[in-house]
Amino acid sequence: MATDPTARTHDQILAELAARDERARLGGGEAAIDKQHQRGKLTARERLDALLDTGSFRELDRHVVHDCTDFGMADKRVPGDGVVTGYGRIEGRLVYVFAQDFTVFGGSLSAAYARKICKVMDLATNNGAPVIGLNDSGGARIQEGVASLGGYADIFLRNTLASGVVPQLSAIMGPCAGGAVYSPAITDFIVMVEKTSFMFVTGPEVIKTVTHEDVTKEELGGAVTHTEKSGVAHFHVPDELACLALLRELLSYMPDNNLSEPPRRETNDVSDRDCPALDTIVPTNPNKPYDVKDVITAVADEGRFLEVQPGYAGNIVVGFCRLGGRSVGVVANQPAHLAGVLDVDSSLKGARFVRFCDAFNIPLWVIEDVPGFLPGVQQEHGGIIKHGAKLLYAFCEATVPKVTLVTRKAYGGAYCVMNSKHIRADLNFAWPTAEIAVMGPEGAVNIIFRRELADAADPVAKKAELVAEYREKFANPYRAAELGFLDDVIAPRTTRARLVEAFDSLAGKRDRNPPKKHGNIPL
Repeated sequence: MATDPTARTHDQILAELAARDERARLGGGEAAIDKQHQRGKLTARERLDALLDTGSFRELDRHVVHDCTDFGMADKRVPGDGVVTGYGRIEGRLVYVFAQDFTVFGGSLSAAYARKICKVMDLATNNGAPVIGLNDSGGARIQEGVASLGGYADIFLRNTLASGVVPQLSAIMGPCAGGAVYSPAITDFIVMVEKTSFMFVTGPEVIKTVTHEDVTKEELGGAVTHTEKSGVAHFHVPDELACLALLRELLSYMPDNNLSEPPRRETNDVSDRDCPALDTIVPTNPNKPYDVKDVITAVADEGRFLEVQPGYAGNIVVGFCRLGGRSVGVVANQPAHLAGVLDVDSSLKGARFVRFCDAFNIPLWVIEDVPGFLPGVQQEHGGIIKHGAKLLYAFCEATVPKVTLVTRKAYGGAYCVMNSKHIRADLNFAWPTAEIAVMGPEGAVNIIFRRELADAADPVAKKAELVAEYREKFANPYRAAELGFLDDVIAPRTTRARLVEAFDSLAGKRDRNPPKKHGNIPL
């Protein structure tokens, strides 16, 4: 029987596979990779190697190419087509990933590229695993026209459907412009790299043409701009390795999906540890500030607190810690910034964080020291009523275990908003330094005793007397405790023990909202 001269040996077949795999691995080629490194940036594959557990990445669709034939693109096909997709492990947990490859067509998105991303997003949603996107793209691939735009819309739809189902994390590791910004904006958390990452709907050149404003990319949409001014991003870090390490840490506080619980960590920090420094942390002068983060780190396991959006709306502090190994979301008024008042930005920041925690079964610890909402024409015209209502709505809607600690001021409507007993808080504690009232003593005296003060021989002395009387009667936690609005007034040093016990007792909580398609949050 004659041998077919065109038949290939097994070695030749395997050699072709290896050659194709190598071609895909090189992306845009050695020269483009060198340019990426010269910009201080890793390649898509190097980023995935740093993000995922060693050897755990399994690539999908590495041989996909675009199907565009216009503008000479028929001769420019690169395996993988500018995005590396697949799944791997972070601390042993399954995650789905995509990493945009700037070395291939500037990371621009084609219809085929979009289908690759959509595939891993569908797999993530269907399998109940987080999805992480590493963004480094020049935007839509112009040669493909509306097909590319449709690809973006396909991704946006999946981001929306996955929201609240699986955690979605985004790293901005290069340019992210036009339609490309909306996918990260729908995800849960955005990390940006200083100096090399940018986000904007329109770039500096277009802005100069349309509005005649001169602005640099960094000023317009750099990491500092979006973490400190716009609030679009949640973290900025100095380099890419720090970005990828932060993603791993952030994920450690989250469950795989909305039907599972966050992972518990073993801790050597004893649950009933006293915190003596807390006994004197609140100044005796009610107008003096203190740093609420000192309270959080004193109580948290090993003193570790991962703050979210630390540079934005500093009058409220949000982030993650662990109590007795349990992942907990923290929302705290910050008396060291604007006296801890609630305003437009802090309400938005707090509301979004509360809703994330509630979506993913992360209990909430609220620390309250709030003199009220920030007054002023700018705040009223900026919509403080609507935006403050977002925070109120988020707490009211949340069904996860919710524990509030009032350390000092809890005045007016802000008392109600900050997870009071009246909006379904499970356990409410206060320190003896707490002041729970409609308003502060001085403001209350000015209103209640207006006539007495006007008629007094010595208005200053009379006011001091009335303020002291009001403070003794109302500016303390005991009236609220008498009414059952507080479950206990506790010694500050016992805070850690009481909180660990509280969250343990609430581990089996079952609560649900009335059946409905969804509520209408005051957006």
